[in-house]
Amino acid sequence: MAHLRSRRRLALAVPVVLSLTASLGFLPAAASAAPRATSAAQTADASTLTYVVNTKTDRHTLADVRRAVAAAGGTVVVTYDRIGVIVAHSARPDFAQKIRKVRGVDSAGATRTAPLPAQSTTDTDAPQPLTAAQLSRAKTEAAAGQDPLEPLQWDLPAIKADKAHEKTLGSSRVTVAVLDTGVDDTHPDIAPNFDRAASVNCVSGKPDTTDGAWRPSAAESPHGTHVAGEIAGAKNGVGITGVAPGVKVAGVKVGNPDGFFYTEAVVCGFVWAAEHHVDVTNNSYYTDPWYFNCADDPDQKALVDAVRRASLYAESKGTVNVAAAGNENYDLNSRSITDPSSPNDSTPGDRTVDPHKCFDIPTQLPGVVTVAATGAKGVKSSFSNYGLGVIDIAAPGGDSTAYQTPAPPATSGLILGPLPGGKWGYMAGTSMASPHVAGVAALIKSTHPHAPAALVKALLYAEASATPCTDPYDIDGDGKVDAVCKGTKNHNGFYGWGTADALAAVTR
Repeated sequence: MAHLRSRRRLALAVPVVLSLTASLGFLPAAASAAPRATSAAQTADASTLTYVVNTKTDRHTLADVRRAVAAAGGTVVVTYDRIGVIVAHSARPDFAQKIRKVRGVDSAGATRTAPLPAQSTTDTDAPQPLTAAQLSRAKTEAAAGQDPLEPLQWDLPAIKADKAHEKTLGSSRVTVAVLDTGVDDTHPDIAPNFDRAASVNCVSGKPDTTDGAWRPSAAESPHGTHVAGEIAGAKNGVGITGVAPGVKVAGVKVGNPDGFFYTEAVVCGFVWAAEHHVDVTNNSYYTDPWYFNCADDPDQKALVDAVRRASLYAESKGTVNVAAAGNENYDLNSRSITDPSSPNDSTPGDRTVDPHKCFDIPTQLPGVVTVAATGAKGVKSSFSNYGLGVIDIAAPGGDSTAYQTPAPPATSGLILGPLPGGKWGYMAGTSMASPHVAGVAALIKSTHPHAPAALVKALLYAEASATPCTDPYDIDGDGKVDAVCKGTKNHNGFYGWGTADALAAVTR
């Protein structure tokens, strides 16, 4: 269930493929093993690459390293002083090696393996949009108090969000930032709750606050808009209803027009959230170009270090960071995983990694809430990654209707949400599960406005509905076990501490 071009594992591609093949049945693509690919520093020639340089945070060290960047043939793009991360460009193939030797530098590495590209628009993926007939039929089935498309949202009652809305829609003082491909704030389901002051374009690694810079172009993925609506789609008599339809949502664009989420953009996004008093971030992506970043590679180690610093900085400012677990049906607690997709911005090379030493970021970083996906029957989605001690919580992310069919009047096992241009459509993936949890976290913050990030996370886990292992897990019914769940009813590798519970979030 990866992108046919870049093998991305989030709903940029996966839910799209799923939505187009749901009627045929769907299983994850198989992966093969081979040695780890060469580092970015080895593959770069005399073309310009972007680097992160991680340093001590005192002003003298930062000043010295900025001078060293210039001396080594680089140009400083931006410096995040509070976390000691410098973003730089250089066309020198030995830039990283030189800068790592500078006093005060903890790590440094290229954030990509291909030269800085012209901003092309090659994303041809599209979700499954609702037809006029589906829109009309759904409106006739809506009960009093429901938004017109709410009858198709089986995911809301799955986490008791419909019952939670009878008590509260959430507080407008709470903001969730969607770090993603951009958000169409003109959509009627998003406009009422959009927080312009907390929105930005971080694609270059440096904040661009130009009005509307956070929006996707017509050729870019609708992913971020869909995610934003799942979280905070307004309960306004139009379209769908979000998990927390009374909170604010901000667009923090970190995915470039080609659909890549590079380290400099992700760092910028987390720091922006920290410094703009964002309560929750949703991160339905992995940081390109490496699916897993290995500590024994100096470039990949630097990427982990930079994003870790930024996410922990956000948490220290009170932000709860929520992230998707991924869509390859990987056991993230295993000792060996085959990764055929890295680096995905140049030439992927099969490699075998240990996920205890090679990390999917940000989802495997300390403090980040890692979310697995469930389908309409409440069972782990066929594609969802899992792993005891890695998955923190589960939430609806959809699945093939052939595997998990929802109860009527819902007809699709995928997740319905807004699309740019005032439209609605289905997508699926852990990318869709994560915003459900972000929405519940926003409801907890609304109920407990003075709760620090650690308490919000503790309540999120404590209030989850315990979900025992699905054993045996044979999602396609072919008689073969498709994944093995380990753990207890209250904490296991498929569902973590359980399935997110929005009603508990507003009553306990």
